[in-house]
Amino acid sequence: MSTSLARLKDGYTNGGRSVALRFMQSFRSIPLTPNQLTTMGFLLNVVAGVLIYERHWIWASVIDALDGALARAHNKMTPFGGFLDSTLDRMSEGVILGSIALVLADQGKTAALACVFVALVGSFLVSYTRAKAEALGLKGDVGLMARAERIVLLAVILPFAGLGALPYGIYLLAALTSITVVQRMLFVRSQLQTTSEG
Repeated sequence: MSTSLARLKDGYTNGGRSVALRFMQSFRSIPLTPNQLTTMGFLLNVVAGVLIYERHWIWASVIDALDGALARAHNKMTPFGGFLDSTLDRMSEGVILGSIALVLADQGKTAALACVFVALVGSFLVSYTRAKAEALGLKGDVGLMARAERIVLLAVILPFAGLGALPYGIYLLAALTSITVVQRMLFVRSQLQTTSEG
């Protein structure tokens, strides 16, 4: 990934986190724990999946981005909380992409349906490659299509799904997610080569 693209990615990622953190700091006495908020975010995605299947083309889960901010704002970050958040994030993506797959199957869009599976496997591999890299003591957070970008892409596509944009959005998601997996694999290999040469 180029330096300018990496700077842009870091800018909006850190900017989004900063906004979420400031927002959650204003709720000093919020009665929910970060884990409860994480669970609510997952349940909201389940509801969104049902709405997508019913062609109501609504998908929003702002709460999903706020659970981590709540933990940081109130100094309640825990190992289990991070584990729960990551696990339910993967399940949420499965629910949303599964709902989209059902819609595309109903519409007879076979190529787009196949690309949903590519995007789903790719999204899991994007997370796995980072986790595996970090387990090896390396960095694995490069690439075009991390979770934040996948959420944004789907949020942009779904309002226009009724106009026929859904298959094209899924083609793009599948391609960019696959590219990200390759980017992370190459980045890890590069780090390992540098380590062995050093």
